[in-house]
Amino acid sequence: MTDRTPNQASVEINGYRAAYLEMGDGPLALCLHGFPDSAHTWRHLLPQLADAGFHAVAPWLRGYAPSAVPSDGRYQSGALALDANALHDALGGGEPGVIVGHDWGAIGTYAAIGNQPDRWRRAVTAAVPPMPIAGGGIMQYAQLRRSWYMFFFQHPLADVVVAGDDLRFVDHLWEDWSPGYDAGHDLPLVKDALRDSANLGAAIGYYRAMLGDGARDPELDAIEASAMAPPPIPTLYLHGADDGCMGVELAEQAAAFLEPSGSQMQIVADAGHFLHLEQPDVVNAAVVAHLTSS
Repeated sequence: MTDRTPNQASVEINGYRAAYLEMGDGPLALCLHGFPDSAHTWRHLLPQLADAGFHAVAPWLRGYAPSAVPSDGRYQSGALALDANALHDALGGGEPGVIVGHDWGAIGTYAAIGNQPDRWRRAVTAAVPPMPIAGGGIMQYAQLRRSWYMFFFQHPLADVVVAGDDLRFVDHLWEDWSPGYDAGHDLPLVKDALRDSANLGAAIGYYRAMLGDGARDPELDAIEASAMAPPPIPTLYLHGADDGCMGVELAEQAAAFLEPSGSQMQIVADAGHFLHLEQPDVVNAAVVAHLTSS
């Protein structure tokens, strides 16, 4: 059985230094976290992937400490795709890998596999459905109400409010999104990644690039466009039945979008937005089974 403690390392990609946790040997299994979160969110999954024969790697996304704040200021999901594919170059050993993404990590995963599918053999995404479904959700009142924070982040006041009282805003998001889950272990690690104003500005910058006046790059726009089609590789989408951030009704819509292309959706009972932490045994089993399938 693999040692349960991952190593921490870093590598230079796309003009900034990306920090990551890693364990195991074999083909790359890249695990991308979301907001507000950190690489430690994969603490239950990394050992399982390593035991299954993968080189399991969980980076802190660009701008999340201890990864550097990139000087290019690019926070579109296309930048996450470029980072994922660059990590495959640096750590993948030249063979196709697998990729797992939660929340913003899921958004980056859709773009990474859409842009360069030959790098990746299989994918798992969680908590944010494929982009046509997620985008359509914003047009529905129930989801629009859940997504209020995305629009609040467009205002300069957000930088002050979110940072206040040692990022208490983050505690409230976790409480709303995963009702009843005790995040006492997770939140200090999340806040370490966001406590510096530059890191918090980067995390909020993802939303400003998506919906506001954040910097946009035509190269990244083209990469993001590739995420609008059904996944080009077999993809498993997981969604918590009690998700307070993205409504479970979106998962049902995702199933209809995914199934014609050979991908699939699974709802995880008794779990909210951070389903991989709330129901790790169920989620890990589904992830490993999908990623090791031939």
